[in-house]
Amino acid sequence: MRHGGGIRRMMALWGLAAALFAGGPARAGQALPVVTLQIGEHTVRAELADTPDALRTGLMNRTAMPADAGMLFALGPPDIYCFWMKDTLIPLSIAFIDRRGRIVDIQDMQPRSLEPHCPPEPITTTLEMNRGWFDKAGVKTGGVVRGIPAP
Repeated sequence: MRHGGGIRRMMALWGLAAALFAGGPARAGQALPVVTLQIGEHTVRAELADTPDALRTGLMNRTAMPADAGMLFALGPPDIYCFWMKDTLIPLSIAFIDRRGRIVDIQDMQPRSLEPHCPPEPITTTLEMNRGWFDKAGVKTGGVVRGIPAP
């Protein structure tokens, strides 16, 4: 856990990864909506987790994720939201995004790990992609994600 700034809210978002479109949907009997995001010159199609059930389920128990696909988590008001990968089967990278769409941090996450991944400042959204995607795409902290739906 982070120390110093203090975690006000630890989101128990089980799995938070594993692979887009490759496993069962997070809503019973329904696929999640898909949004198109622009990050620099890259276009990403991301499932939108914006309900309590979808936020809890995330990408857990999936076994693969297509290139340039991910999951966008609409978390709520700016806060410190932390993630872990307990029931996630594939390695992911997570971008922590503030209310203006600016990436405040990018972290790599290991499958099936309880290690918390927390942003350095309050965020409203995260984007999970296959591990290493941000690095390969040249996307860094300070980059802007466009196309995030309004709350």
